[in-house]
Amino acid sequence: MSELVIETHGLRKAFRSRGGQTRVAVGGLDLAVPAGGVHGFLGPNGSGKTTTIRMLLGLAAATSGQMRLFGVEVPQRLPEVIDRIGAVVESPKFAPNFSGRQNLLLLSRSIGQPDSRVDEALAEVSLTGREDDHYRGYSLGMKQRLAIAATLLKKPDLLILDEPTNGLDPAGIREIRETIRRLGASGVTVLLSSHILAEVQQVCDSVTIIGEGRTLASGNVADLIAGTSAWRVVVADAARAAAVLGAAGFAVTTDESGLLVETDADSAQITRALSEHGLHLQELSPIRRDLESVFLQLTSAAHEAEVA
Repeated sequence: MSELVIETHGLRKAFRSRGGQTRVAVGGLDLAVPAGGVHGFLGPNGSGKTTTIRMLLGLAAATSGQMRLFGVEVPQRLPEVIDRIGAVVESPKFAPNFSGRQNLLLLSRSIGQPDSRVDEALAEVSLTGREDDHYRGYSLGMKQRLAIAATLLKKPDLLILDEPTNGLDPAGIREIRETIRRLGASGVTVLLSSHILAEVQQVCDSVTIIGEGRTLASGNVADLIAGTSAWRVVVADAARAAAVLGAAGFAVTTDESGLLVETDADSAQITRALSEHGLHLQELSPIRRDLESVFLQLTSAAHEAEVA
């Protein structure tokens, strides 16, 4: 089993409002992030992602539960491992009239890193060639990559990124995605908090999905999206086929191209149900799961359970 870089058990954070009511932001969260690669941390807005990250970094106090980074209990022993961690949680403050390289030189010298580390960090985020441009002229994507470069100055083993593509255009999103992919492949463990599911599916090796402050699913992306979520069914008499399949217990919807049968059942069960009523298939094709469909299914169920 891989070493766990991040581990939480029963992590809880509750806030008390001015009216005396308690709001639970994180409610019993279990999180396990293995060493190496990119781990997606997914959840709807307000599900507790940023609050969890702030607790891990000692920026917010947990109400209860346990947290470990590199096997060390935090926040009690956070100083022992803080130098191994880089994080972009909020927009960093850079001097707009300084170049990207000048901004990083100020940071590197303040933490005792050699000037050569600045050029290495710029190369890691593909800003070589633009390092002498003024920060104020950087695109949003370049500014975000410079923020990541700043965290890389101390060569962290763990990089925590909270919604790094917020506000970026497609080109900027692609730049950040490629940067994250390279970092994960280099041996850095990246915890990527995001709500852009298509991007996460492209870049992450493993993922944890949370909802209502609790863990809903966790594991390798390939395992979570494995299997068939639905079948495309085309028959001559679509209305009768829909009635037959509905009576057999299948969830059926109709669109322009035919019937959509949402089920984990194999194709033989659908074929049998139709053939028993003299209905013959013209097409039966699988619709594969993606991370978005898994995410929506899990978070919707969690929300319904919470309000029930």
